[in-house]
Amino acid sequence: MTQQTLTAPPGFLTRERTIAPPGYNRWLVPPAALAIHLCIGMAYGFSVFWLPLSRAVGITEPVACPRDYSFLQEVLATGCDWKISLLGWMYTLFFVFLGSSAALWGGWLERAGPRMAGIVSACCWCGGLLISALGVKTHQIWLMWLGSGVIGGIGLGLGYISPVSTLIKWFPDRRGMATGMAIMGFGGGAMIGAPLADQLMRAFATPSSVGVWETFVALAMIYFVFMMAGALGYRVPAEGWTPAGWSPSADRGRNGLITTRHVHLDVAWKTRQFWLVWAVLCLNVTAGIGILGMASPLLQEVFGGHLIGLDLGFAELSTAQKAQIAAVAAGFTGLLSLFNIGGRFFWASLSDRIGRKPTYAIFFVLGILLYGAVPWTAQSGSMALFVVAFCLILSMYGGGFAAIPAYLADMFGTKMVGAIHGRLLTAWATAGVLGPVLVNYIREYQLEQGVPRAEAYTVTMYILAGLLGLGFLCNAMITSVHHRHHMTEEELAEKQGADDTHQHFVTDVAALGEEVRHSWKVTLAWAAVWIPIGWGVWMTMRKAVLLFQ
Repeated sequence: MTQQTLTAPPGFLTRERTIAPPGYNRWLVPPAALAIHLCIGMAYGFSVFWLPLSRAVGITEPVACPRDYSFLQEVLATGCDWKISLLGWMYTLFFVFLGSSAALWGGWLERAGPRMAGIVSACCWCGGLLISALGVKTHQIWLMWLGSGVIGGIGLGLGYISPVSTLIKWFPDRRGMATGMAIMGFGGGAMIGAPLADQLMRAFATPSSVGVWETFVALAMIYFVFMMAGALGYRVPAEGWTPAGWSPSADRGRNGLITTRHVHLDVAWKTRQFWLVWAVLCLNVTAGIGILGMASPLLQEVFGGHLIGLDLGFAELSTAQKAQIAAVAAGFTGLLSLFNIGGRFFWASLSDRIGRKPTYAIFFVLGILLYGAVPWTAQSGSMALFVVAFCLILSMYGGGFAAIPAYLADMFGTKMVGAIHGRLLTAWATAGVLGPVLVNYIREYQLEQGVPRAEAYTVTMYILAGLLGLGFLCNAMITSVHHRHHMTEEELAEKQGADDTHQHFVTDVAALGEEVRHSWKVTLAWAAVWIPIGWGVWMTMRKAVLLFQ
C-alpha cells in the first residue's frame, strides 16, 4: 500500500493517530491496558477507608450525630462522624455509573479510540479522587459521592471497556487470554491499592487528621501517571492486520459460534443472543458478588473460635478474640482476591481452547455443586474444603468477567465489540444491586427467625445455586446470530470510511504481521505493571498465611 497524504493531519488524541507502525509488537498493548485497570480496580478496595472515615471528626473514636438528625442533616453535618452505611453508598454509585457510562459512551469509544477514552478515564478517576479529598477535608460526604462515586464511576466505565475492542483485534487468535490479561488488572487493583492506601494513611495520620484526604491526593497523583502512560501506550492495528500464520477459519472450525461477520451496536442489543448473554453475566455476577460480600463474616460466624484453636462459637468469643479471628478472615479475603485475579486469566485462556459456551457451562454446573456443598462443609467443620470451595467460586466469578468480551466478539464480530460490551455491563450494575441486597436481607430474615448464625447462610447458598441453574439454561439457549443481523458490505464500507481514514499512516499492512520478537520496550512495559502486581501478591500472601497457622 502506498502512502497517502491528507490536507490536514489528525489530532494527537484521535483514533487514527494510534494506528500501529509496521513491525509493532502487539505484546506492548496488554501492559497499557493493565496500567489503567490496576488503577481503577482500587474501587474494589475502597472499604479500607471506611473505618478511618467513620472517625474523621473524633480521630480516636467516632462522634455520633444526634439521633433526631434527618438523612439530609447527616449528609451535611460537619461536627459529627459518618456512619459506615452512608459511606457504603459509594459501592452502589461505583457500579451503577460504571455500567451506565460504559453503555452510554461505548459507541463514542469505538469512534474516538482507546487513547482518548483512556485519557478521559484518567481525568475522571483521578479528578474524582481529588474532589473526594476536598469532601473529606471539608467533611461533606456528598462531595465524596459526587467525586469518586459519580465522576469516578464514569472514569471506571470508560477505563474498563477502553482496551476490550483493541485487545480483541490485536489477539484474534487468543481473544479470551487477551481480555483476561487486562480485566485481571481490575480484580488486582484492590490487592495493590488497599495495602498502599493503608500505609499512606498511617504515614499521613496526625493528631488532627486520620490521613484519608492526604491519601486521596497521593493516590490521585500516582494513578494519573500510570493511567496516562497506559492511555498513551495504546495502539490499534491497521485494517486487515492478522497475526502471522493465523487464519480465522481455524477458530471457526473449533467453535461454531465464532463469526467472521459483524453486527452493528444498534442491532446487536436487540437480538435474543445479546439478552441471553446479559442474563448469563447478570446471574453469574449476582451469585458471585453475593459470595464476595459475605465471605469474611460467613467464615467468622461459621467457624468462630476454631479459627484460633478454641472450641467456642462466635457469640462466645471476647472482643479481643473476635479481633483475632477478624485478622484470620482478612487473610481469607486476600486469598479469595488472588483466586479472583488468577481466575480471570485462567478461565479466559481456557475458553480460547474449549470455547466460550462450554466454559460458562462449567461455571454454572461446578458453581451449583460448590454452592450446594458450602453448607455441608460448614456443618462438618471442614475448613479446608470450605476454603477450597470459596476459592473456586471466586475464580469463576472473575473468569466470567474476563471471558464475556470474547463471547461477544465470537457472536457479534469485532467491529463494535467495545460498544456492545459497554451495553452489556448494565448486567453488572444490576447484579451489583441484586447480589448484596439478596444476601443481606435473607441473612437478616433468618436471624430474626431465630436461626443460629452458623446456619443463617444455608438458604442463601441454595438460592444462589438456583440462580446459577437459571444461568445454565440461558447459556444453553445461546446460538449463533442469524445472518440477517450482520452488517452489509455497504454498511461496513461506510463505517470503515468513518473510522479508518488513518490508512495514510500505514506503508505496508502485510509488514504488521511480522512482529518484533524481542524488544526492550516489551520488557520495560511488563516490568512496570508486574512490579506493583508482585508487591500486591506478596502483601496478600502475608495475610493469607494467617489462615493456615
